[in-house]
Amino acid sequence: MSRSNDTYNQKITVTYEYPVCFTRSVFDPENPLLLSIIGRAGEKRRHRVMIYIDSGVVDTTPGIVGRVETYLQQRSDLVLLTAPPEIVVGGEYAKSGWDEVRKIMASLGNNKMCRQSFVIAVGGGGVLDMAGFATSLVHRGLRLIRLPTTVLSQNDGGVGVKNGMNEHKAKNFVGTFAPPFAVINDFDFLKTLKDKDWIGGISEAFKVAIIKDETFFDFLYRNAARLKKRDMAAMETLIRRCAILHLDHIRTGGDPFEFGAARPLDFGHWSAHRIEIMSDYKIGHGQSVSIGIALDSYYAMKKGMISEVEFTKIVDGLTDCGLPVWSNLLERRDAAGRLELLHGLEQFREHLGGELTITLPQPIGNKLEVHEMDTKIIEEGIAFLKKKSVEM
Repeated sequence: MSRSNDTYNQKITVTYEYPVCFTRSVFDPENPLLLSIIGRAGEKRRHRVMIYIDSGVVDTTPGIVGRVETYLQQRSDLVLLTAPPEIVVGGEYAKSGWDEVRKIMASLGNNKMCRQSFVIAVGGGGVLDMAGFATSLVHRGLRLIRLPTTVLSQNDGGVGVKNGMNEHKAKNFVGTFAPPFAVINDFDFLKTLKDKDWIGGISEAFKVAIIKDETFFDFLYRNAARLKKRDMAAMETLIRRCAILHLDHIRTGGDPFEFGAARPLDFGHWSAHRIEIMSDYKIGHGQSVSIGIALDSYYAMKKGMISEVEFTKIVDGLTDCGLPVWSNLLERRDAAGRLELLHGLEQFREHLGGELTITLPQPIGNKLEVHEMDTKIIEEGIAFLKKKSVEM
């Protein structure tokens, strides 16, 4: 019996646009930005709105809940705040486990939110990930406006097109690609950050500068001391440039939803994610990324991809900002005597679909992707960074 196969090739092109705005005092009644963003939908209707606020933001920003309500009530013709702003626990707790996600999904359903409704998430990366994940699932996606409040979320995680949840003993094992309706970076929130959160986000700027923008790297290197001392002008420059480099990569890199095997913006992250897990998230993402950058930069130097001078500038720039390049966890071994850190390579390989692809600088401001890592050089790099930390 003969068979014939008939195939109709379906091709869909989707154009998506969202603004990433930089401002101050976003909930000041005199600042029209947030309301104008909601209004840009151009629909003649009253939009239902729900707001979720990081508990850490509530603790450090007295009166913010009342200001949010007052701000939205001034345009009751445009928005309907369906319930008082909900306070959610932030940090890695927010994106570890399903309880908080289910609570948000239930509240969205109970308040009859639809696909033309708006969810506003105010907080650090953990809250943005968790709220974004929940929002992307309800009705297959509501309109999400992100208001990142940390350096790390304003210059990196909060401006992109994805969200992730920790599960299966892996960082960001679960998640969706769900571009936001808009992102608003309010620099005033940075004033309330603890030093570790102010400094932690700087590592993502080093990451993208080292593989994409030598001029930006030089700015970070020259201004490390200013950044450590919480110079706001330097930090605003860092956040704008870092965010735009991330956005440009998403737009022009040819793989915004990461169907391929390469993850250039994950330079330094194979070990960083493992360090976070090994520390039970006591070492923050930014600090873990800094260690990962230092280790991968050492590897690049030993492979002749960057010079010793460039490597020294990378390590000095990170440490001058107050970022670490060493943790005792780097030396920890499993029952078989193997470095536990190396399990991060296998998790990264699995995440990428079976082929290991690691991005390294060649030289600073440029990148090269490699598909294998010499574990002897990694061990050598760990020993070097331990010695370096003792000398500092």
